[in-house]
Amino acid sequence: MRAYGFTAVGGPENEAFLDVPVPVPGPGELLVRVQAAGVNPGDWRVRNGAYGIAGPAVLGREVAGTIEEVGDDVHGFAPGDDVFGGNPGMVGGWAEFALVTASFAALRPDGVAATDVAVLPVAAGTAFDAVTALDLPAGATLLVNGAGGGVGVAAVQLAVARGLRVIGTASPAKHELVSWFGGVPVAYGPGVLDRVRAVAPDGVDAVFDLVGGDALRTVAELVTDRSKVRSVADKALAKELGGGDVTRDRSTAVLTELAGLVAQGTFDPHVTNVFEFAEAKKALELVESGHATGKVALRIS
Repeated sequence: MRAYGFTAVGGPENEAFLDVPVPVPGPGELLVRVQAAGVNPGDWRVRNGAYGIAGPAVLGREVAGTIEEVGDDVHGFAPGDDVFGGNPGMVGGWAEFALVTASFAALRPDGVAATDVAVLPVAAGTAFDAVTALDLPAGATLLVNGAGGGVGVAAVQLAVARGLRVIGTASPAKHELVSWFGGVPVAYGPGVLDRVRAVAPDGVDAVFDLVGGDALRTVAELVTDRSKVRSVADKALAKELGGGDVTRDRSTAVLTELAGLVAQGTFDPHVTNVFEFAEAKKALELVESGHATGKVALRIS
C-alpha cells in the first residue's frame, strides 16, 4: 500500500512516499481503510527523532475511516463501521490502511465529515482531558496560556461549553479567533499580568498552559491554588510550581463525547486546511512552520 513517512530520522528532506505492507491487526486493534488523517506538530517531531522512532516509518497518529478487519479481543466494532481514533505507537496513520487502537476509537456520527473527526484524538482529546481534570465549577475563570493553537482553541470551546469564563493569551493575530470561540483574548509577553488582571480583577481559578517556560511561571502567579495549574508544554515546571501535567484518557468514551459535541454543533474542530494525500509534504510543512490557523487534515481516499 501507499504511505507517507520518513526514511531516516532528520529533517523534511528525509520524508518520502513509501510502499509498505498492509498491516495486520493484533489483539485490541482495528484495521481501517483510511479516509482522512490529522496532521500535528508531533508528526514532525517524530520525524526529527523526539520520540525515539527510527525510520523508515509511516507518519500520522490519528485517522478516520472504515473498518476492514478487527483483531482479537475487540468488542463494539465490526467491519464496515465508520470510525475514528488514535494509531498505536503514535505512527502509521498516513496510509491507505492503518491500525487503530480499539480502546481509543469511536463511531463517526452520521453527517459529520471524516476530516472533522480525524483531528479529534490528539488536540481536542488533550484539551478535553485538561478541562476535565481541572474540574472547575460553572462561573469559574480559566486562563488558557497559548489559546491560539489547536489544543488551545479546543480548550477554549470545551471550557465555555462547561459554563466557564475563559481568558486566552495569544498573539494579536489570533485574538479574533479566541473571541469567536467565546474566550477573552489578551496579548502574551511583558505586561501580561496587568492585562489579565484588567479583565479578571479577582484573578483566575486555574491555568491550562501550552507555552511553558517563563510564560508559565508568570501566569501561575494569578492562581491561588497552584494545584489548578496544568501544563502539557512544561511538565517539570508545572510540578515545581505546585501543579502538574495532563493525564491523557485515550478512551472510546472521550472520543464519543467529542464526536457528539461536533454533531450537535457545540464544538467546532476548526479544520482550516485539507490537503490531498499527494500533498502530504506540503501539509506537514504548513504545520511545522507554525503558520497554520487551525487544524490541518489529509484526505487519503
